[in-house]
Amino acid sequence: MQPETRKCQNCQKSFIVEPDDFSFYEKIKVPPPTLCVECRQQRRYAWRNERTLYRRNCDLCGKSTVTIYSPNKPYKVYCLSCWWGDGWDPAKYGRDFDFNRPFFEQFKELMLEVPRMAVLSKNSVKSEYTNHSGDNKNTYMSFCCFDTEDVSYSTYVMESRGSMDCSYIIKHGERLYECIDSNNGFGCQFSVLLENCVNCFYSYDCRNCNDCFLCSNLRNKSFCFKNKQYSKEEYAKKIEECNLGSHAAREKFMEEFSKLYQENSIHKYMVSERSVNSSGNFIFNSKNTIHCFDVNKMYDAKNIFSAVDMKSVMDCYHVGFNTELAYEDHGCTRVYDAFFSHLCYDNSHIQYCDSCQNSQNLFGCISIKKGEYMIFNRKYSKEEYIKLRNQIIEHMKKTGEYGEFFPPPIAPVCYNETQGNYYMPLSKEEVLDRGWLWEDEIPGIFGKETIQPEDLADNIKDVNEDIFSAALKCVSCSKNYNIIPDELAFYKRENIPLPRKCPDCRYRRRFSLRLPRQSWFRQCMCDKGNHGHEGKCSNEFETSYAPERPEIIYCESCYQKEVY
Repeated sequence: MQPETRKCQNCQKSFIVEPDDFSFYEKIKVPPPTLCVECRQQRRYAWRNERTLYRRNCDLCGKSTVTIYSPNKPYKVYCLSCWWGDGWDPAKYGRDFDFNRPFFEQFKELMLEVPRMAVLSKNSVKSEYTNHSGDNKNTYMSFCCFDTEDVSYSTYVMESRGSMDCSYIIKHGERLYECIDSNNGFGCQFSVLLENCVNCFYSYDCRNCNDCFLCSNLRNKSFCFKNKQYSKEEYAKKIEECNLGSHAAREKFMEEFSKLYQENSIHKYMVSERSVNSSGNFIFNSKNTIHCFDVNKMYDAKNIFSAVDMKSVMDCYHVGFNTELAYEDHGCTRVYDAFFSHLCYDNSHIQYCDSCQNSQNLFGCISIKKGEYMIFNRKYSKEEYIKLRNQIIEHMKKTGEYGEFFPPPIAPVCYNETQGNYYMPLSKEEVLDRGWLWEDEIPGIFGKETIQPEDLADNIKDVNEDIFSAALKCVSCSKNYNIIPDELAFYKRENIPLPRKCPDCRYRRRFSLRLPRQSWFRQCMCDKGNHGHEGKCSNEFETSYAPERPEIIYCESCYQKEVY
């Protein structure tokens, strides 16, 4: 079988279907995609409202609940207690499939009837304002977080404690603030790509380091200031002179860190550790992992984004935790033989399902709990199920619906509420022109500030409890935000001045520091003769650093010789 070039039916760009891709499609008995990789991923982005929260009343118990569905959405929304409870039966919404109509048209009608979970959160305590999360305690305004305690305003944080405003802390972070892509850290602030570090501030790509400030590319170092070695006493004196409790001082250090990150650091072309035959970025403990980003424990995987512990999978987003044979899924965990499904946990042999749990052999079902052999929420015998499922698949092939994820026009959330608005932003006009959905009532209060940003105390030591009753104004988007008691206690303990930006704008700043989930072919920029080559290194590679970016990018060999 030879590679085949096809034209995307959405953006009209050419894309290649490789022989291994055809083998996978044949194995799972689905047709090759009609959309390119980027457009397929955009469809999944368009279904993920990760961090836009609202309040509305539960449609069963009537109590106010936190949810990802705005009050003007036409769906039935149940709070978590009601959704998981026995007070309703999803099978009562079952219906027959009409072979005279398209599948997605009928699925949309079913979505309007079957109750939805307010948010996706499990086994958590005092963590109401979380989504796509589980096993948390005292976790606030955080998303895709698992096994955390006392964590706030963070995204994709695992096994961590007492941290705030962090992103992609995969394991063991404690007392971290504004850290990104760092593991096994303690007491670090405003840093990127740290591993096994303690009390490192404004630093990039450091390992096994402690007490380092404005440093980069260090290994096994202590008491370094701007990559210069000091004694313990000298370092302590320099840190004291930094006046870290001052907002004005912190702003200057952020400017220095930005320059350090972009102009004065060496960047390896990709972050990949203990992995074989892999491409993309941030790949760990994986094999045969192609065009994958932010993944761990992946085997025979392609086009996977933000996932862990998967095997024999393609085109998935936020899927994992012991998952095998998955294709075109979003927000699914512990699934086997699962295709084209959304927010489904602990299932096997499912297709085109939404918010189904602990079930098997489902097709086109919504909010099923512990069910089997069901189509459109109606129960069948095993033989009836198999026959009808196959007939519906053939019908969907004729209508051109079978083989790809749910289309954005039937998504239960609007595009500007989703992660698509971050990774592939579109204007309101562009979204509506495509027939997709747009939300005009995004949460936010403006113009109610009781104190201006310039009037806030510069030093955290001068802030008192009066701040709890104040409405602050974000210096970036002008949205009002407030400071809660646990937050102030954190700032006081860690000597951090009050933030002048709202939580959303702080997230956007961290988001901007991470590389795009795309790849370009480039050549190593090393021109040092002591790295085993004459003149400029000739090694070429695939990287997420676009050619126009200012960073200095090295191949694996030159990077290792430079930093070790």
